[in-house]
Amino acid sequence: MGNISVIGFQLNHRTDSAVKLQEVLTKYGCSIKSRIGLHEVENGICSPSGIILLEIIDENSEKLVEELNTIDCANVQIMKF
Repeated sequence: MGNISVIGFQLNHRTDSAVKLQEVLTKYGCSIKSRIGLHEVENGICSPSGIILLEIIDENSEKLVEELNTIDCANVQIMKF
């Protein structure tokens, strides 16, 4: 495998942070192999927070984590394989 990382983080206030988050994810787009977004929906109303999982395929994971920490992200975690 080599140099595969999975980054997981909770995004608070999704609607306020969405533009900045998308800018960061676009910047690292060629490094992101998979992206999964999870959020609660109840009675047609979306939760203001969500969890995002990213599979990163090169050495950019630490740089990406640094940039995610500049957004309203909580509890950024990284696993390396």
